[in-house]
Amino acid sequence: MSKNAKPGAETVASTSNFIRSHIDADLSAGKYAARSWGGKPGPARVHAGAPLDAAKIRTRFPPEPNGYLHLGHAKSICLNFGLALHYAGACHLRFDDTNPEKEEQEYVDSIRDAVQWLGFDWGPNGYFASDYFDYMYEAAEYLISAGHAYVDEQSAEEMRANRGTLTEPGKPGPWRDRPAAESLARFREMREGKHADGAMVLRAKIDIASPNINLRDPVIYRIRKATHHRTGDAWCIYPLYTFAHPIEDALEQITHSICTLEFEDQRPFYDWLLGKLADGGLLARPLPQQIEFARLNLTYVALSKRKLIQLVDEKHVSGWDDPRLPTLAGARRRGYTPEGFRLFADRIGVSKADSWIEYSVLEDCMRDHLNEIAERRIAVLDPVKLVIDNYPEGQQEDCFAPNHPQNPDLGKRVVPLSRELWIEREDFAEQAPKGFFRLFPGNSVRLRYGYVVKCTGCEKDAAGNVTVVHCEYLPETKSGTPGAETVKVKGNIHWLSAAHSQASEVRLYDRLFKEAHPGAGGRDFLLDLNPDSVKTITAQLEPSLAAAGPGTRFQFERHGYFVVDTGDSAPGKPVFNRAVTLRDSWVK
Repeated sequence: MSKNAKPGAETVASTSNFIRSHIDADLSAGKYAARSWGGKPGPARVHAGAPLDAAKIRTRFPPEPNGYLHLGHAKSICLNFGLALHYAGACHLRFDDTNPEKEEQEYVDSIRDAVQWLGFDWGPNGYFASDYFDYMYEAAEYLISAGHAYVDEQSAEEMRANRGTLTEPGKPGPWRDRPAAESLARFREMREGKHADGAMVLRAKIDIASPNINLRDPVIYRIRKATHHRTGDAWCIYPLYTFAHPIEDALEQITHSICTLEFEDQRPFYDWLLGKLADGGLLARPLPQQIEFARLNLTYVALSKRKLIQLVDEKHVSGWDDPRLPTLAGARRRGYTPEGFRLFADRIGVSKADSWIEYSVLEDCMRDHLNEIAERRIAVLDPVKLVIDNYPEGQQEDCFAPNHPQNPDLGKRVVPLSRELWIEREDFAEQAPKGFFRLFPGNSVRLRYGYVVKCTGCEKDAAGNVTVVHCEYLPETKSGTPGAETVKVKGNIHWLSAAHSQASEVRLYDRLFKEAHPGAGGRDFLLDLNPDSVKTITAQLEPSLAAAGPGTRFQFERHGYFVVDTGDSAPGKPVFNRAVTLRDSWVK
């Protein structure tokens, strides 16, 4: 197994797609056969990290450490690491830390944790853009000297005006044709901190009138007098992502730089930059190639980093790991599984065309996996007392329930039965509607794993609310005994012994937004928040659940899949989060 994956990750990227076809063609043509895997991507250029090992292909997952990973990142992680695994290659985890004002070690740690949680391991191939700052600076000086870059001292407004529009070409500014030596001197002054933020920038000199606005002399370096989370105050100029990213790919000898469609228009600059540096002897060929795929567009969520930060900062959610937030930290706390995400990535596939994926597809993937792994337990979420009037007071007996109906090897557990039970309030109706087969006066149902009981009536409070339901049991009908089938009933309800159950906090999570496309049409996306995205209740649970540890998942029979909360649970006092219902409750 590749070092890039943990056991169980082998199925990721197992289906054919256009990216795999592209890679197959490259390998068949021997495109990378002559590549020197040894840590020297170019003449006298030594790789910043450990020596690169032999690999058929190299991919990378390159997050910016300025926030927590969201559900869309899961698709990219599964794709990049999955392709490396499929082809016996390597996938690098690289942090594109070129914006010191927004990056923090907290985000670096959370990203590493999320990738590992999904089942992947980058081994020795963990890097930062800041590993290459010295090389990037040298590359920028080379571009200036070769006439491919210049220092521009226009204001941001002037540059914006001269850059043109999508329909009008740009115009050269007054600094575009300044001598290379002059630009080089100015660039070194920028490096030495002699100029204020925004006073000047370094721009690539390509084609100011290009139909592709990304080739109209894009900015590649700017002044930022900010402390970097790794390099401290060693630098006061920083490369832009579009300049840094291709260089990072080339230095790490990435073969296939896989990114989302919004970078398609940037590919010409990616190729231009690497080509110029290779022509100057600063990089070795073959160079990486960029391939774009459609990003994850998921209904009922907001995946914009700006919007996620707003939700957290304005406290519409409790934090980055709020189970309603579409971050991987939130999904993990909610009870979603890595296997469910990998199944989701395979199920939705990879394409070049943008499309919307229904959130129910992700939920179904989680159900499919949770159904396999989650042991069954009983929980009464809206309890009302059921008294078996003809059951002896002070007596109790054991009933037996399977831990997993599809996995007999997991055995059975004891569910104690006594005279007073808890049942779901919805399982009783004083006036039963048509088709109601549960408890109502005169009707009989089976207590699951127990006896058949016949309802005899109920008690109500002054407001007319049912407080106690009464019934009588048929002693010869206990489940698992020879007489169990002597009485046929249509209804089957779950229950718990009032003397043995434990009251626990249960959080019923739902979708954070009530609209499929939050903020569509230009409206404030906050107006689409679902006011019922979480409901906290006190439920009655099986006594065995008191010992459940944080992160343990169960199916609460009839109710869905739940996990012990990792943040607010205490020994002996678990708090449960609903991961997903048993069925799609949003089907219209």
